[in-house]
Amino acid sequence: MSATGSMFGLAFGDCIGKPTEFQRFDEIVQLYGPAGPSDLSPDGYVTDDTQMALAVADALLEQPADLPIGPFTESVIKHFLAWAISPDNNRAPGMTCLRACGNLADGQPWPRATQRGSKGCGANMRVTPIGLVPHLPEPTVAGASQLQAALTHGHATALAASDLTAFATRWLLRGMAPADLIPALRQRCREQRHVYHGDWLGDDLWRIPHRDSPEEFIEYGWDECAAVLDRLAEAAEQPDPAADPCLATGEGWIAEEALATALLCFLMYPDEPVRALGRAAATGGDSDSIAALAGAFLGARHGIEAFPADWPQRIEYRDRLARAGAAWDAGRS
Repeated sequence: MSATGSMFGLAFGDCIGKPTEFQRFDEIVQLYGPAGPSDLSPDGYVTDDTQMALAVADALLEQPADLPIGPFTESVIKHFLAWAISPDNNRAPGMTCLRACGNLADGQPWPRATQRGSKGCGANMRVTPIGLVPHLPEPTVAGASQLQAALTHGHATALAASDLTAFATRWLLRGMAPADLIPALRQRCREQRHVYHGDWLGDDLWRIPHRDSPEEFIEYGWDECAAVLDRLAEAAEQPDPAADPCLATGEGWIAEEALATALLCFLMYPDEPVRALGRAAATGGDSDSIAALAGAFLGARHGIEAFPADWPQRIEYRDRLARAGAAWDAGRS
């Protein structure tokens, strides 16, 4: 169990899923076999998933241990904008993130800059570093996770799915058994259904048509997440290793489905990281995001030692991944 393992695991999954992202399941099987890819691509390149997760990680590393809301918000925005104009931002980035960053660059306050109707997986493909920071109180993990989503994806389901993704990572890092993960996530949906983190999210985000209160706004997101977790629980009881996991829990283009399908792949092979990443990459949907989240979960549970020994030296951004992981692992000791 280590933060370093989770950071590298995310990048490993992203790299393995990158070549298969826009391929149909049958095409992937034809190219790689039914188990999917089993190695990093030769160049070790990742996508915007890892790049944006590193932006969140760098913002976290700049802050004191109590993670003050205002400075953290400013830091995340700064790193998102740096990512948006980086020459490395050439990996088919999501249009929601680009539009929101464009609005932020124009000086719009983030509640206006965000894409309020979007619950794309860009909201939670990047959130797992928040679950790795040691000693943060649960309300801070929740608020920070939802805020980083809300800066670009203002839909309530994007917020709730990001919260659940961060907590899944946090719980696995702290030793939760895989079998206990789905019940814990479902319980969190029930407990948080009417909790709106106004100190982090402000009083404007929830004001959309047909929502009369912040509680009514956020409950919609938790209900959608609870529904996909019901599908996940059913699929995890008797998973079909020969079928596309997306058929059970969705293609992963939206936040709650990215979480559920990544968890399904993780739960199919919780103690076989390479096999689980191959399963996540062999999906007919957003394969890089699904595999990135699965990799973050696997790395949090097992540490970097569970992956092939040559992978850390072959992956892009290895120094930044190691820096974040080492800082948070040191804080846990």
